[in-house]
Amino acid sequence: MSSVPSQLFSLLRPGASPASPWLRAPSACVAGSSRHVRSASARRGITQSAASQKAIPFTLGSARAEAAPAEDATTSPGMRPQSASNGKVLRMLMFGKPGAGKGTLTARLVKKYDIVSMSTGDLLRQHIAEKTEVGQLAESVVASGGLLPDDIMLKVVTSKLDVLQNRHWILDGFPRTLGQGKLLDEHLSTKGTPLSLIVNLDVPDDVILGRISDRWVHLPSGRVYNLSYNPPKVPGHDDETGEPLTKRPDDNPEIFARRLKQFYASTSPLLAYFSAKAAGSGSATRLVTLSGSTSDEIWPQLESVLRTYFPSVPERQDVKRRHSLSDAVLAQREQEARKKGEAAVRDS
Repeated sequence: MSSVPSQLFSLLRPGASPASPWLRAPSACVAGSSRHVRSASARRGITQSAASQKAIPFTLGSARAEAAPAEDATTSPGMRPQSASNGKVLRMLMFGKPGAGKGTLTARLVKKYDIVSMSTGDLLRQHIAEKTEVGQLAESVVASGGLLPDDIMLKVVTSKLDVLQNRHWILDGFPRTLGQGKLLDEHLSTKGTPLSLIVNLDVPDDVILGRISDRWVHLPSGRVYNLSYNPPKVPGHDDETGEPLTKRPDDNPEIFARRLKQFYASTSPLLAYFSAKAAGSGSATRLVTLSGSTSDEIWPQLESVLRTYFPSVPERQDVKRRHSLSDAVLAQREQEARKKGEAAVRDS
């Protein structure tokens, strides 16, 4: 892409040329179940440190890999797919390079379907605000500028996951390393609530690097605009509030190239692990790779995966329905408060 200096690609791997296969993320497709894999480090924080081991090629082709066709490769047209995920609860992780569209796609899923979206950062701030045991532990580490150990991060996340029971959910921001992935996988399996879907977004590096120069954000809401394919109605202003849009500090090619290099180093091993897990006989976990240049290209594929393998996930009937974890907790508290109020009236 002409807007991105070709020499910046050398930042992603010493000695790599812009055309190096190491920069690309192809996905092999073989008839059968979906799966992929790799390896990373053990202690990480909310803002991840650099990976401790060298990245390996991001080709996720394994013995049984799967893309996301409208119909399962193992079924004939019109047949209902015989999937271990059919009718089961959606417990989902989504991986993708910085700028691949994870946030946009998650927001679209949550807006249309009855799915709880959880952000690791939000969960951590909630624990700290509520002064829970793990929150106090985390606060002291964060205040000292340290990185949270994996076991503390696991507690932050699973303390909320464990109460969702049969709710459909998407987890954002965790795991980021192989160590965290193994801990989460083992915990959920022990609880009888294993991960059911891993989504890997395959967007070409040059597309992402070219896209960032056109990206503008509304910081208070997190809404993202792109002058190339999703421009604001009024240039420079948010569609909803009319407030001015700004550029992210890290939205420049040099910083973005370093973030991509870190992504390859930490996420390739993690995907490799889940790929091997998904390829196992009788595994409840499915891994799919969705390829495209924009969220609009990937969205139909993602929705097809959801409808094919998780038909029990309902669409939202009420647009006012609460769908973030914090809103769900707030709704529960409001309901409890109403019941106490009604009981008090009856007793008076």
